Amino acid sequence: MTAPEWCAVDAGDVTSIDRAVAAAIKDLDAGRAIVVPTDTVYGLAARADDPAAVQQLFDLKQRHDRQPLAVLVGGIEQVEFLAELDGRQRRVMARLWPGALTLVVTRRSSSRALDLGGDPATIGVRCPASPVMRAIAAAVGPVATTSANRHGQPTPHEAADAAAGLAGQVALVVDGGPCRDRPSTVIDTTVEPWSVLRAGPVSLDAVLAAGAAGPPSPADRGDGALRPGGRSRRTRR
Repeated sequence: MTAPEWCAVDAGDVTSIDRAVAAAIKDLDAGRAIVVPTDTVYGLAARADDPAAVQQLFDLKQRHDRQPLAVLVGGIEQVEFLAELDGRQRRVMARLWPGALTLVVTRRSSSRALDLGGDPATIGVRCPASPVMRAIAAAVGPVATTSANRHGQPTPHEAADAAAGLAGQVALVVDGGPCRDRPSTVIDTTVEPWSVLRAGPVSLDAVLAAGAAGPPSPADRGDGALRPGGRSRRTRR
């Protein structure tokens, strides 16, 4: 079996970031699963609109109960295609993204066909603080992700542990060094009151405060990142 391609990323080296992003785009567009660093833990990633690639994520994790996969996006504009958002949800995204916060929101009819496991009427979305992951999502469109470990095993913080702990081999490992944070907070915003599905770095109080009425400041408005090198974004079905 051929070893996966390995791309090391130095956060201060734009060339290494561009090289890793380009390799990730190539494999994701070809329907292959990859290992990527996020701002929390290492993740398995595949194009969200490619059912066969998404199934690879479940197989590599040996997760057969079809627990839902979250989707990473390059910015709020990609979420607008996926989900019906209200003002409170948009304020939270504007104020707390990029960051370790996943929001479960109601899908648009146009995204109901995405087979991510779980309830087809909802979708978990997050814009990560990792510039590499945002650049990948900005280029290929929303990316289905899950932690890069077999179901029930420890969450990996190192690229080598992520690659070695899966039930098969991926095409590419993007090594961004240690990922030391906890998995993201997951908040269900489709119910009232909003509820915590998984506790994490962002508290429910912080989320509720961010959703309070009032315009975000210019510093709050994060719409994701252009790919390093200034290349344009794409949003795909």
